[in-house]
Amino acid sequence: MPDARHTASSRLHVEGASIGYDKRIVSEDLSVSIPDRSFTVIVGPNACGKSTLLRGLSRLLRPSAGRVVLDGANIQSYKTKEVARRIGLLPQTSIAPDGITVAGLVARGRYPHQGFMRTWTEADEQAVLDAMAAAAVTNLSGRLVDELSGGQRQRVWVAMALAQHTDILLLDEPTTFLDITHQIELMELFTDLNHAGHTLVAVLHDLNHAARFGTHLIAMKDGAVVAEGAPSQIVTAELVEEVFGLRCLVVPDPVVGTPHVVPLGRNRERS
Repeated sequence: MPDARHTASSRLHVEGASIGYDKRIVSEDLSVSIPDRSFTVIVGPNACGKSTLLRGLSRLLRPSAGRVVLDGANIQSYKTKEVARRIGLLPQTSIAPDGITVAGLVARGRYPHQGFMRTWTEADEQAVLDAMAAAAVTNLSGRLVDELSGGQRQRVWVAMALAQHTDILLLDEPTTFLDITHQIELMELFTDLNHAGHTLVAVLHDLNHAARFGTHLIAMKDGAVVAEGAPSQIVTAELVEEVFGLRCLVVPDPVVGTPHVVPLGRNRERS
């Protein structure tokens, strides 16, 4: 069981959960806490359980044993709209309806706050404007989402999640398929959101991005948590080899000083 002192101050945590798909369990008896106001990044090799954990945290997957706790209660006890008022999710693949504008898509983030009789309000409009400003997509508000670049679309999806007005944001491989410039821009946006008070949880493949931008790392292998903590504490050559099977050097990032992984690879003669 998780340390009660550790989970008591965490709004979102997992207690002894078995999570998987149908009858295939990916993680068994998993316990992990998401520190409040952290930028937590889940790292590990393919098929190690990273996205499975994130889907459990978002209530997309129901544990077959144990529980996911949100604000002191089993996340399964909340209605869907109530979860959406507390947690925003940027899924791995997002498809916008045909012909929808940026402003129209971001406005859909207000759905959890709408009721059967509730009409669109000035507060909803302001939430959409604030979300677009935070994600730097205000100048795209009238554009069709289908016309945007990959990096621009990701920012629009982030804006939609921000329009939900949640303090917790879950991000499943948000930089996949983006070029290096858009990756860095998006990671810097997430850092800004974290500094503004949001708790972020992201699944990332790039360990150097995780170490540079994350404040808390969860390293997974074979469905289990191998290590967790600040990047400076846990990112070592030994951990990288244990988790990824990669021989490497870990050196200080020359710009920000965070751990930077340099693969050793195989020795080859140069022509």
